[in-house]
Amino acid sequence: MSSLLHSFRRFWFGRRSRSGNVAIIFSLAIVPIVGGVGAAVDYSMANSNRTSMQKALDATALALAKLMPLNQTQLDEKGWQLFSASLGTMTVNMPKAGLVITTPTIGKIHLTATGQYTPQISGFMGISTFPVTAETEVQWGMKKLELALALDNTGSMADNNKMTELKKAAKNLLTTLQASAMNPGDVKVAIIPFHKEVRVDTSVYNYNGSWLKWSDWDHDNQNCSGNWWNYSCSPKNHNTWDGCIMDRDQSYDSNDTAPTSNATKFPAKQCSYSLTTMMPLNYDWTALANKIDAMQPNGNTNVTIGLVWAWHALTTSEPLTQAAAPANDLSKYIILMTDGENTQNRWSSNSNTIDNRTAATCTNLKAAGIRIYTIRVIDGNADLLRNCASDPSMYFDVQTASQLTSVFNSIGATLAQLHLSQ
Repeated sequence: MSSLLHSFRRFWFGRRSRSGNVAIIFSLAIVPIVGGVGAAVDYSMANSNRTSMQKALDATALALAKLMPLNQTQLDEKGWQLFSASLGTMTVNMPKAGLVITTPTIGKIHLTATGQYTPQISGFMGISTFPVTAETEVQWGMKKLELALALDNTGSMADNNKMTELKKAAKNLLTTLQASAMNPGDVKVAIIPFHKEVRVDTSVYNYNGSWLKWSDWDHDNQNCSGNWWNYSCSPKNHNTWDGCIMDRDQSYDSNDTAPTSNATKFPAKQCSYSLTTMMPLNYDWTALANKIDAMQPNGNTNVTIGLVWAWHALTTSEPLTQAAAPANDLSKYIILMTDGENTQNRWSSNSNTIDNRTAATCTNLKAAGIRIYTIRVIDGNADLLRNCASDPSMYFDVQTASQLTSVFNSIGATLAQLHLSQ
């Protein structure tokens, strides 16, 4: 820069500058140069203001969507209040008439903001103002949500405060989702605690269910009497079943096939370890929070069964029939959280073998159009869970249990905005 100024002084004050023609030519040439530089600076400043306008307009649109339905007068008044409060300091003249809010179709709001920017440098070239515009559109009709939480309740969740932090994070998620529902029932949640098995409430899903398969339970639960030469056994009464269910026959263990045949039915089992019963889709927020509080860590890990029963909770087939049929205004999501490797299922204690069943379930779920969040807490197969998520951004690797709250808050905030167009 100093060398450039030095050259300029030599040119202007040097011997050649005594020629009037040179001074005139230079004077004429400097005008478009300065004007061009000024225009570039002004354009950059105007574009910065436009970015601020766009952010304010987006925030206004989202806020209005949550207040709908509003009539046109209410839209104009409330929209201007929200927009002007979000603008902050700008060098753009933004009159109230510059904010135009329309509802082009049912369920949509279109917003356009037009202000006038006054050039700070290039104005001497005859440009007094030029327009700066931003535009956005949102959908305000609430898109309904069905969400299933597949939550690891295995023994390792007792370590490092994981279960305590999970309960806090999951209940925060419920609070966020409850607040996002414009009408009761717009958001429904199912809770699926799992270890090696899952468990139903036998007061609701009793032993007479046609979807149950009893052959394995009958073999393992018998009353026997007599001596060695006259010894006989018979299955115990099914009403002593405590509600646990193990993996279905392969390959039905990884999909949502309705239980219409012996091969597709769900095998009853006496619980290997204590386990909280699952809660099907509902919007009794107090009961959902109580169910989370009731979870206790115990047993080995079978991610597949937790994930596939979360799927069952989101479909209309037995035994969990509370879900709605697929529709354009309904989104279905699963949040899978686990803190360890697969260690035991109905057939194996080999992690790789069980991982293959989990991977198959993930593939089938995504093909069915259900979106999956996965959360790994400290331990577990990172590749398996990362690949299971519907998108890389939907996989979370938690290194300390205290991070669970921020992860669930992030997911909750995203789900709460499902009714707004992006």
